[in-house]
Amino acid sequence: MTEISKSEPLIIQLAPTGMILQKSDNPSVPISPDEIAADVSQCYKLGVSVVHVHARHKDGTSGFEREIYEEIFEKIRKKCPEIIICASTSGRGVQDMENRCQVLDLMPEMATLTVGTVNFVGQRSNNTFDSVKDLADRMGKLGIKPEIEIFERGFINTALYLAKKGHLTYPLHFNLLLGSLGSIPAELRDLVYLVDSIPEGNTWGATGIGRFQIGINAAAIIMGGHVRVGLEDALYYHQATRELATNENLIKRVVRIAGEVGREIATPKEARRILSLTPGESL
Repeated sequence: MTEISKSEPLIIQLAPTGMILQKSDNPSVPISPDEIAADVSQCYKLGVSVVHVHARHKDGTSGFEREIYEEIFEKIRKKCPEIIICASTSGRGVQDMENRCQVLDLMPEMATLTVGTVNFVGQRSNNTFDSVKDLADRMGKLGIKPEIEIFERGFINTALYLAKKGHLTYPLHFNLLLGSLGSIPAELRDLVYLVDSIPEGNTWGATGIGRFQIGINAAAIIMGGHVRVGLEDALYYHQATRELATNENLIKRVVRIAGEVGREIATPKEARRILSLTPGESL
């Protein structure tokens, strides 16, 4: 693990919306393109350099259509011209590969790649080996960097196998998601286990789901990794008191923790360098 004094600046990724929470759960959940862009803009000013984008229909249900994503991207880029957009290609509720890939036509700099099937409560994210290879190959041809979604240790092994076979290109970037029922728990030893399983020279960020978000975020900051923060993963700011979260107060808390331990916040330019998104530059 990296010492704080030697760590790269901290990349903060905002996950503002997701595909599950509704305004009936938390009025602060952004649904429309305007709401999403407004939240992203506010958090961008606080230090967010990457945004993980899900699309929603007007009724709040999850969307995959290119047209919705295009409007969201345009509004985000107008308010946050330097931000890195990471688009969702989730197999949760969307099985048809062509539908999952519509957003790739918009050429986001990054897109999610879940390398195995995950059983969520009441729903499954279905990712067959063939579909994962297909998605990875499509991203590679378009020059879109996969953000490899890790819900289990075996997913890291799968990603390394895909790289060995030429479907992924080093350096890889892993997004570690801990604490969902049906996936790896969110104890500190679980995060350490995942991080120790990632070969040197690759990058990683982490989040905990629900009440685990702040603990995993804080541990990732100290361990030299990066973080994902937002309402997609955390309904409450304080779980015990049921104080509802906003994207803004979640980001402010992470920035404050990073400052307390001496970790600088990455600008979008620095994030591109760290993630090897800038042509000719790498770790």
